[in-house]
Amino acid sequence: MCSNFQPIKNHHANWVKQHFDCELPKDEWRPEAYPTYPAPFVYLENGHPKCDLAQFGLVPHWATDKKKFGLKTYNARSETVHEKPSYRTAWRERRFGLALMESFYEPNWETGKSVRWRIKRSDDEPIAVASIWERFIDKETGEIIFSFSMLTINADGHDIMKHFHKPEDEKRSIVVLNEAQYLPWLNANQNEAKEMLQLSPEGFLVSESAPR
Repeated sequence: MCSNFQPIKNHHANWVKQHFDCELPKDEWRPEAYPTYPAPFVYLENGHPKCDLAQFGLVPHWATDKKKFGLKTYNARSETVHEKPSYRTAWRERRFGLALMESFYEPNWETGKSVRWRIKRSDDEPIAVASIWERFIDKETGEIIFSFSMLTINADGHDIMKHFHKPEDEKRSIVVLNEAQYLPWLNANQNEAKEMLQLSPEGFLVSESAPR
């Protein structure tokens, strides 16, 4: 699970250009993202990668309270993404995208209380997380609502991700892809996408205490 992350920073604009041949959004975004906050997100438009700000927490077109709906849809379980009403259309229509970030945060309870920890790549490169997205025009306001949810998988045996969340809770992890998977993920069909929903190899991620 992930409800808080550090979006990619502008100094990595060249990294985005190198991997996706597109630019980071011109509008500003906050240094930390929580559900309903906008953050840089890569998706396909007319077959080519594009990076725009999208709301963290997927909002389907039928949501009644569109401003708050994303508070409960920021993560989508990979095991049920194809059947849950909030996510199934995005999955069926292959709306696969990538949330771009410097690091993400998880609660560590190994001391008996919740301590925020930061997880990042061991080589300090940006992180690209497998996600699904929705984009539509709100009929009531005329606003374009662009939103995403990050996919999660079981992480009970992962060297890093097994340390987070309460002891009695299932260990879950967002899916951090590697560079060779970025474009295949964006262009994947459902079966290909499922094959890429894997835990990061040992040593790919590192973690450190990062209390507020």
